[in-house]
Formats: sequence, structure tokens, C-alpha cells
Amino acid sequence: MAVSAVADLAAELPDGVVVTDPDILASYRQDRAADPGAGTPLAVVRPTRTEEIQTVLRWASENRIAVVPRGAGTGLSGGATAVDGGIVLSTEKMRDITVDPVTRTAVVQPGLLNAEVKKAVAEHGLWYPPDPSSYEICSIGGNIATNAGGLCCVKYGVTTDYVLGLQVVLADGTAVRLGGPRLKDVAGLSLTKLFVGSEGTLGVITEVTLRLLPPQPSACTVVATFDSVEAAAGAVVTITGQIRPSMLEFMDSVAINAVEDKLRMGLDRSAAAMMVAASDDRGPAGAEDARYMARVFTEAGATECFSTADPDEGEAFVAARRFAIPAVEAKGALLLEDVGVPLPALADLVGGIAKIAADRDLTISVIAHAGDGNTHPLIVYDPADAAMTQRAEKAFGEIMDLAVSLGGTITGEHGVGRLKKPWLAGQLGPEAMELNRKIKAALDPDGILNPGAVI
Repeated sequence: MAVSAVADLAAELPDGVVVTDPDILASYRQDRAADPGAGTPLAVVRPTRTEEIQTVLRWASENRIAVVPRGAGTGLSGGATAVDGGIVLSTEKMRDITVDPVTRTAVVQPGLLNAEVKKAVAEHGLWYPPDPSSYEICSIGGNIATNAGGLCCVKYGVTTDYVLGLQVVLADGTAVRLGGPRLKDVAGLSLTKLFVGSEGTLGVITEVTLRLLPPQPSACTVVATFDSVEAAAGAVVTITGQIRPSMLEFMDSVAINAVEDKLRMGLDRSAAAMMVAASDDRGPAGAEDARYMARVFTEAGATECFSTADPDEGEAFVAARRFAIPAVEAKGALLLEDVGVPLPALADLVGGIAKIAADRDLTISVIAHAGDGNTHPLIVYDPADAAMTQRAEKAFGEIMDLAVSLGGTITGEHGVGRLKKPWLAGQLGPEAMELNRKIKAALDPDGILNPGAVI
């Protein structure tokens, strides 16, 4: 019956939109999280227009078939894991963009990559700030689905701060427009924000209106190394209490050495931590901020501190920070965390993760958007070693428990997906979990949208 239903769907859509080739289906079973529980979908559907997605969801509702929305497949929490007997709805071919320099907005389909949006708006003298480390390969739709952040979010905010409007197709195929190209709009409930970060569980985003800014000024960059993780974390609290840097990033010794293995930049292999900080305030204020951050780093015990106003020099260190995850990944498979805490608890979190690594006999690297307390612990393990895999999975849960115990969160920007779902109730509590379920049931009463994810 399901196979026959897929044939009926294919007949309603343009040629090539519905794909059932087994080899192609296999490549859509998992996102970058490589969830071992991935199923095999009946089909992959790759529409180009909102109307085609409406057709898909009407069909799915009528046939009670699960729909897993997917962007570029770079997700790190299993949010786009395929389910047996369902379909994967990929937005990768939805790639239109229209830029309006007067209102400083862009209307974008979800399949465009973050980097492509940045490039397109830059041609109009504008800037789209959210910049996940994977900005060259992650899609705008996926960024919205998880409310992605990035290196500059300490000053400029995360994805939701730049989403003015959406077009969303609901589970029953209804298309709704929410928000629009207005900087201030409080008419009705804040439904636009409800869908940002909803991970494809409430509807499928088919168009987004993004807020843009004038070009980012050149930054002054400060790089400091420490022989103590706690000293580096303490400096973060001091800096953010006085100024608003445009970047305040952290790498531990494992990440430093992994990046140095690949890039050969002359990084200090003996350092316990490295901070990459920047200020892009205009005029003399940026240089003043840089001097202040250098002074704080030095007074906190930095073993070395380097400042530069040269954009190329600064970008080299930013590139090193962006490269940290693939560099550590060269050491083995990764379980990637995304926990965050209030800034005063940052040192306790990093120290606690080090203890978990020692107790579980694992290598766990910590990189962080330190300025907002969002850390990315990277658990290195060998999937072929059953005992090590079990220890890694235990550490994964212990790190989330630690973050919550410190007043933090199990995810700052990667989403809950399927991998973190067992820990969500422990953070939110029963009342908030029930409210989440009520909203899900109201918008998707048959539970066809991304079943098994988040809620």
C-alpha cells in the first residue's frame, strides 16, 4: 500500500521530484550525527516550490506517512534521521533569493547555504551575521530549524534575531505566512519565533525573510594562550562584564594540537587553552577594546598574548578555530556535544568535562563560543571498539547532566534531534514538556512531522 501511495505522490509532482533509487535513499538516511537508529525511507522528495511541499504534506496526512524534513544534512543531533516507512523531504533544490537593499532584507528559500546567502547579500553591500563554523556547507533552512549561532553571536545574536518572516507548510498541507519585512511587529502571537528552532516538528519552512545589516567593520583580533583552562574561563567573565566583543572563542589543548597537526600555524602545543577574541567597534573603540582584552588576558595569567589589526592575520586564527572540529575528527569518530551554561559556571563545566574524560578513559576536546557559554565537547572514540563506544555514550549523557546541574542547557544551537531527546525532560521539567507536547499536537495531530525528534 505504501509503495502504491508513493507512486500516486510521484504522479502528482514533476518528474524527478520523487526519488526511490535504493542507492540514493541510503545517502539520505542520516545527517552528520550518523544516528545508528536511522531507518530506510520509502522515498526522498526534492521539491522546488511551496506548492509542491503542500502536495507532499496533504498526501502524507491522508496516508499517515511520516515526513522527515532535511536541509543540507549537516545536523549534529540526528534531527534529520530517516524513519522506516516514511519519506525524507529535502529542501536542497529550493535555492531562490531576492535581496532588497532599501529595507535591508532578503527573501530566501531554505536550500541556499549560509555562505551563499552571505555572498549574495554582500553584492548589495549588506551582511548576514549568523556564522556557524559549518557556514560553508550548512543550509539556511537547517540554521532556522535549530536556531544556529556561530562565532559572532556573542555580539550579534543567533539565527532567530535575523528572521523577520516565514512561509511554513503545516502537516495538513496548509501554507501560512508569518511576519514579514518589518522591523517592529507585535500583531498576534509570536508565531514566527515558534517555528525557529522547532527542528521540522511543527511545519516545513519554505521561505524566510531575513534581516540584514551594513557590512561588518574590520576587527582587531587578540589571541592568548594559557597554561590553565580555569584562568582562560575567568578572563571570559571579566571581559564580558565590561565590553561586548564581536568574538570570544575558546580551544583546549586537544583542539590546539589537532589544528596544529593539520595547519602548521605555529600554535603553542604546550598550552592548556587558547582564546581568540575580537572587537569590530568602529574607529578607535575597536583598538581600545583589543587593548583591554589583551590586558585582561595578561592579568589572568596568559603565557602569550598577540594582537593584530591586520584582517588577514586575524582571519587566520578565526579559520583555525573553525577548523577545530574536523581537525579533532581526524583522531577518530566523534560524539559531538553542544551544552551551554551561564558564564560564571564555564570553568566548572570545562573542569567537570575533564574529570568525565579521565573517569571514562576518553579523549574529550572542548571548543566553545566562550562569550555566551556555549561549549562543544568532542568525544573521540572508535565505533569498532564496543567497550569504548559504551564509555563514550555514558560520557555523552554525563556531560549533559553536568550542564543542567550547573543551570545550563543540553543544546545551545545544534538542536535536540533524536540523540538528545532522552535528556530534554530533565532540563525543561514536566510542565514545560507538557506544553511542548500540546503545541505539537495542535499543529501536527497525527504526529507525521519528524516523529521521534525532540518531543
